[in-house]
Amino acid sequence: MSDSVSDCTERRRSPVTEAEVEALVHGICFKTGPPRFLGVEVEWLVHELRAPRLPVPPERLEAAYAALRAVPLSSALTVEPGGQLELSSAPAASLMECVRSVSADLDAVRATLREAGLGLSGYGQDPWNTPSRYLHEPRYDAMESYLDRAGPEGRAMMCTSASVQVCVDAGYEEPGPLGHGRRWWLAHQLGPVLVAAFAHSPMARGRRTGWRSTRQSLWAAMDPGRTDAPSLDGDPRAAWARHVLDAPVMCVRAPEGPWGVPEGMTFRDWTRSGNPPEREDLDYHMTTLFPPVRPRGHLELRMIDAQPGEDGWIVPLAVTAALFDDPSAAEIAYRTVKPLAERAGPGRAPRNPLWRDAARLGLADPELREAAAVCFAAAYEALPRLGASAEVMAAVAEFTERYVARGRCPADDLLDAERGRHDARPDTLPGLGRSDGPTGAAWSDGPSETRSDGRSAGRFDGKDISS
Repeated sequence: MSDSVSDCTERRRSPVTEAEVEALVHGICFKTGPPRFLGVEVEWLVHELRAPRLPVPPERLEAAYAALRAVPLSSALTVEPGGQLELSSAPAASLMECVRSVSADLDAVRATLREAGLGLSGYGQDPWNTPSRYLHEPRYDAMESYLDRAGPEGRAMMCTSASVQVCVDAGYEEPGPLGHGRRWWLAHQLGPVLVAAFAHSPMARGRRTGWRSTRQSLWAAMDPGRTDAPSLDGDPRAAWARHVLDAPVMCVRAPEGPWGVPEGMTFRDWTRSGNPPEREDLDYHMTTLFPPVRPRGHLELRMIDAQPGEDGWIVPLAVTAALFDDPSAAEIAYRTVKPLAERAGPGRAPRNPLWRDAARLGLADPELREAAAVCFAAAYEALPRLGASAEVMAAVAEFTERYVARGRCPADDLLDAERGRHDARPDTLPGLGRSDGPTGAAWSDGPSETRSDGRSAGRFDGKDISS
């Protein structure tokens, strides 16, 4: 379930027309049938054991990753542009199969890293270090060049963010609680509840940002053609096919030298050009689209921050699996989040007001707190029907009591710890805050100050911003 192009399509080399692209995407990215498989992708920041806030020198990362490549794992192990580590599970036939296989892999990874004096941290956004790229490959050179056109948020996403991505089957072809149309809609409307409940990135560069999930705010501030969800109106397959065709092309691969970075060219434009793309270009293009829910045969939910603790990732996996794969819990979740759709309005995720408030406020938002309480209760009741162990049940119950019942999220613990350690001012990071427009975070070197109304102000492209 990694980002390799083979995940979504088979490869063959031949130019593709616009109509062929639409037919291919329409046919392959929602593979319907009974929900049988589950997967998870867990990303981690790598840190020094002796001083967790220090960045790890590239040569030490390289040696550690060379050692990891010799470790037998059932999950795919990959390295992100900033040196973050990712484990992508194989499709599992049950929740507990997924939990056990990834847990065993993480134990092996941690043991190898400990020998190198390194450890793993679960933050949605690195709280202390600035973005610095570890991987220097044509793909990431082109990605950085493309994303830099919209602002510095792209580099932060590439190099200092981490997540828990839960993968569920698309569902039945027929309508109903487990039908693919319902599950597609539910993923987008439940998404803000998951963002708020599991928000764990309230800091960057050692300062509070004004967001519970700074990571989610970065996605909302980036290129909308790449990070927005498609329209939820109508057939999901047709909507996604249009979205793929109308999305900007990030890069054009080259056998040697740097990859091309076109400006203002959609994939539809490319198919109409004198040098149309090939099937492999389509496969690759789809891996460069980063909406909050990405259909890849299965549905990949990409909105959850990395979680604290060695096993913190298990709770979002278990809760999400229960709310999608247990019919009773899925129906409760659907009815619970349906009223939230009105608050989201016509704007697409993750830029609409509901998603923005989830990232900024977490479960301090009363409506999201109430929805989370109902959904977590439904998930807990459903977990025994999914074969969850006593340990998984206890982890979900503890998270619910510690956070959901109290209108808190893991980000609040980090904020409390920093407040107690440094008595930090309640202002935003200089140049990082919410603009008055539809975007999320903004990174710059401008000053910030506290306004007379108690809210903090900064600069965004020369304009005042406030939290």
